Amino acid sequence: MFQSVLKGSCLCGAVHYEVEGDASRFYHCHCKRCRKASGTGHASNLLMISASLRFTQGEELLKQYKVPEAKRFGKQFCSQCGSSLPRISGEADRVVIPAGSLDDEPPIKPQSRIFWDSRADWSCQDDMPRFAEYPA
Repeated sequence: MFQSVLKGSCLCGAVHYEVEGDASRFYHCHCKRCRKASGTGHASNLLMISASLRFTQGEELLKQYKVPEAKRFGKQFCSQCGSSLPRISGEADRVVIPAGSLDDEPPIKPQSRIFWDSRADWSCQDDMPRFAEYPA
């Protein structure tokens, strides 16, 4: 595990945070809930343990949503721009960070794709052309 202090923010810049802890896991999750919550083919989440989460700006703008029947699934987001933001998960010392909200480079790379059998058929096709920006 990698002890780190990571900083991040939302799209509109109103909310900023710092997380300190051990980077434990980094997954691309293809479950239906993550696809719905992210609006994409998967959610990329970094899990930090023995971690503390501190909002340094805009904490009053945070909103949360928890799927009532879900044991672990929840979402925290900026009420101004809707960006997903870190949340405490389960035990008080576990923080789930939506990787796209990070301003810093994560200390570990994604380790695997989970809930692969739940993925959308159109998601993550590796034979597609790639462009640095928009196609010509």
